[in-house]
Amino acid sequence: MKIGLQIPSFTWPGGTPQIAPRLAEISTLADQLGFASIWVMDHFFQIRNVGQPEEPMLESYSTLNFIAAHTQKARLGTMVTGVIYRNPGLLVKEVTTLDVLSGGRAYLGIGAAWNEMEAKGLGFDFPPLKERFEQLEDALQVAKAMWAGEEAPFNGRHVHMERPLNSPQPISKPYPPILIGGGGEKKTLRLVAQYANACNLFAGIGAEELTHKLDVIKQYCDELGRDYSKIEKTALDTYTGAPASEFIEKCQKLSQVGIQHLIVNMPNVATLKPLELMGKEVIPAVAGF
Repeated sequence: MKIGLQIPSFTWPGGTPQIAPRLAEISTLADQLGFASIWVMDHFFQIRNVGQPEEPMLESYSTLNFIAAHTQKARLGTMVTGVIYRNPGLLVKEVTTLDVLSGGRAYLGIGAAWNEMEAKGLGFDFPPLKERFEQLEDALQVAKAMWAGEEAPFNGRHVHMERPLNSPQPISKPYPPILIGGGGEKKTLRLVAQYANACNLFAGIGAEELTHKLDVIKQYCDELGRDYSKIEKTALDTYTGAPASEFIEKCQKLSQVGIQHLIVNMPNVATLKPLELMGKEVIPAVAGF
């Protein structure tokens, strides 16, 4: 099992002037300690369950490129991009740029978006869920086409592009892994089976429900003729300070369900202590799961 780090909050001691140096410190240390990936949320307002809307929130791809400059090994991505926030052609260019500047370490993390408050607050269209899923499928098709070097006009349900040129192409081959976040069984998990290289589920739903969600993906893969083993199974969790032995046991149980990459956020990450515990005790212990 691999361990990744999600950074969902920038509300740290010292306020705004300390965000950049502290983020550099966190990212550099996580990379040195062996975290397989580093992720930020693609939000513009802070989200519920993490903090108040007014708390600091950085634009995700600018932040990831900053992190890229302070790391050497960890893969980088959003957990996850709301499809409504960027034209798909621009999104592919942004992820390609991240991949090139990081030396081939980008993920494309993407989903159908949910935060209507920030969309309305900043003037983004927030169409009904059905249309957002149509936009998501358009974006997935655009990404596959642009990363395949196709330049023919693209006409999807909502996206129309006369020449989807993408130069330079990514360093990642055949392209940056596409991770789709969410557990909806009718649409999201079908899109995972059809288009994605990785899924992301919430670890907190429990072993039985995780098993069920992964079984749904496998069923869709069987229907589509897709190799289920080619999809990376990731989950998102929160580490709140449990003893390392207890967290290692949790990782083992998740691994037995089929989770291969556990992405963890830590409310007190700015102290660096939970990073050090993960790096020195958890990451080596779970590597064989």
